[in-house]
Amino acid sequence: MTNTHANAQSKGLVRTSASLPAQVLEDLDQLVIDRGFPNRSALLAEMIQKEVSAFRQDYTNEIMAGTLTMVYEHNTPGLQIKLNQLKHLHVAEIISSTQVQLMDQQTLEVILMQGAAQKLNSISHELLANRGVKTGNLYLTNSSLPPIYTPDTASQETK
Repeated sequence: MTNTHANAQSKGLVRTSASLPAQVLEDLDQLVIDRGFPNRSALLAEMIQKEVSAFRQDYTNEIMAGTLTMVYEHNTPGLQIKLNQLKHLHVAEIISSTQVQLMDQQTLEVILMQGAAQKLNSISHELLANRGVKTGNLYLTNSSLPPIYTPDTASQETK
């Protein structure tokens, strides 16, 4: 075993190979350059993690963190009240949100969420299904936030 191979294994890296059509390899190499990755492996690792997260988002119920980004017409009667009611209903999963006013009576809102993947999907569908919401996208990652509040940390804070 070479030093390079032993060093890679100690970092949890495993060498693999894949057979690709020539055009796909050219496209991959161009993407490495265009996106500024140091090599093919770094780009492939990022792409694979994105696919794993997308799969888990749709087919598992793992605890995940992510964002729901949506654009809506803020002058739609009752829309902001309805969105706020839904956010309060799901206060355990919705950690925070921020809004930016856009042109033409539109608002861009980003909501930070954490919870079971299927629950976050359901909440996102509830929010996006309202009249006046123009577009939205849920992006989940298979990482999660540290606990914000636990009884243990609360008792330590009062000491």
